[in-house]
Amino acid sequence: MDTQGRGRADDIDPADQWVLNPNTGEYELRLAPSAAQSSVPGPRGTGGRGRGTTGATGAAGARRTAPARRPGAVAPADDAPSPRRRTGTPAEAAAGRRGRRPAPKKAKGKKVLMWTGGSLAFVLIGASGAAYLYYEHLNNNITSVSDDGAGTGGFSKDRAINILLIGTDKRTGKGNEGYGDKDSAGHADTTLVLHVAKDRSNATVLSIPRDLITDIPDCPTTQEDGTEKIIPGQQRTRFNNSLGQEDRTPSCTMRTITELTGLKMDHFMVADFNAVKTLTSAVGGVDVCLAKDIKDKDSKLDLPKGEHTIEGEQALAFVRTRHSVGFGGDLSRIELQQQFLGSMLRKLKSNDTLTSPSKMIKLAEAGTKALTVDSQISTIKKLADLGAELGKFDTKNLTFATVPVVDNPAEKVKATVVLKEPQAQQLFAMVRDDVSLTDVKQQKKKEKAAEAARLKGPKAPASEVRVRILNGGAVAGSAQETLSWLQVQEGVTKSENAGNAEQPLAKTTLEYGPDEADQARRLAEITGLSGAALKPGKSVTNSQGVPAMTLTLGKDFEGAGVPLTTPAKVPEDVQKATADKVECAK
Repeated sequence: MDTQGRGRADDIDPADQWVLNPNTGEYELRLAPSAAQSSVPGPRGTGGRGRGTTGATGAAGARRTAPARRPGAVAPADDAPSPRRRTGTPAEAAAGRRGRRPAPKKAKGKKVLMWTGGSLAFVLIGASGAAYLYYEHLNNNITSVSDDGAGTGGFSKDRAINILLIGTDKRTGKGNEGYGDKDSAGHADTTLVLHVAKDRSNATVLSIPRDLITDIPDCPTTQEDGTEKIIPGQQRTRFNNSLGQEDRTPSCTMRTITELTGLKMDHFMVADFNAVKTLTSAVGGVDVCLAKDIKDKDSKLDLPKGEHTIEGEQALAFVRTRHSVGFGGDLSRIELQQQFLGSMLRKLKSNDTLTSPSKMIKLAEAGTKALTVDSQISTIKKLADLGAELGKFDTKNLTFATVPVVDNPAEKVKATVVLKEPQAQQLFAMVRDDVSLTDVKQQKKKEKAAEAARLKGPKAPASEVRVRILNGGAVAGSAQETLSWLQVQEGVTKSENAGNAEQPLAKTTLEYGPDEADQARRLAEITGLSGAALKPGKSVTNSQGVPAMTLTLGKDFEGAGVPLTTPAKVPEDVQKATADKVECAK
């Protein structure tokens, strides 16, 4: 997993600069007597960046730009809070400042957990409670590039969250000379889609195989001079070509994921080799288990079977290993990476990490330097808000799953894979419709029972079903297609095409009056609607002047006769594991 490495070494470890003053109970900045009295960790030699300057090139040609000072912010030279006596307003405290005295261990761990909840996203915001200048220092660490309109425009607290996590095989950065393809622009080598449920009770991570054959759509891309260039798409190619190749940026991978799964991404994060090395070292290592000895000359992993705590170069070697595990291919490496991420998540959420100021500062430094994010989350404040949402689910309810695939039947020498159907589409539908892959109860039992009850009871004959069909976001012509199918094949002759709905809908719904429940149950059986899609309400008058139900085809509509019921269980043969379980790589 790697993108651009920064290739810089810090002169001063920021974690060593903050110490506890036993007289005040506060963490204070410790500087050498000869050092300038600044609350920002020391400069990184000539590699440091001033405000408004452009630094190293980011992933896929991105530039690192220091963010401008926020409107109304006071100049640090005059009014910045003193690092020796860090007091703050309630708003500042809510943004992550530590209190005046350390809280008891249990309470402190719980509080910090809310600010470091983006563990899978590598906990970028754990140290944002330092002085204002340190906050600005972390902001200046962040590299961001545009999502070019491929995303939703940003996550929201009142809906599910989808984040694209990418690691590339581009070889850049100090200490990374021996990895990757020397002359390659990089690929989407490791791709994960993190879906966090609307109610934050659970989350799913989908692993996308890099050798999956798919279509890459046209990608409008912002150039360095601010102009837009459309990078042509590509049909029937490897998924990993969605990044780096033909100057494609992470926004192209975003669009490819949406085309493939139907999931619209809120944000992306791109990791480099150093993300694995520095973050694992920051938390004091990640625990892994091997069921056999592994000595992989390609990844340089050399470990005997049993349990180990790994960090740095050894951790990077672990996640890059594939020839020595499973069947020796990319799918085996995906399982290994899922085990590693589950273990890292447990370590990040442990009290040993959450209650350690030095570890949290190291994590903030490492995360902000090692990741490239989309411009919608290019500040510590925005990352903190995102992290608070991501921290609400329990690790036991985080499920890793690999998109179901089979060997490409068009190849004699098997090198690529294609989606395994219908399992792949069923899995995508579950994630889109916010169905947990664990046994988490996402709705109150009462609501579930009510939905199930709508499908139970007598059903009217198809010939007595009266329904108006509206297109509420489906492909053009869907209403007429459905009308023809219902009348010709299903005998629903009292149906009509009522045109387009006033407002688009994400999901197909059937609204009916109190005396039309038997008709609704019949139509639900014919079309494959779930109880959740049935909306008891009122009937409307059709073109014949008689009451009728209203079937509105939403964006989830896939064609006449295609069932719209979301699977309740994970399809068979889908490889999955939860983040709370320790497994040994085989």
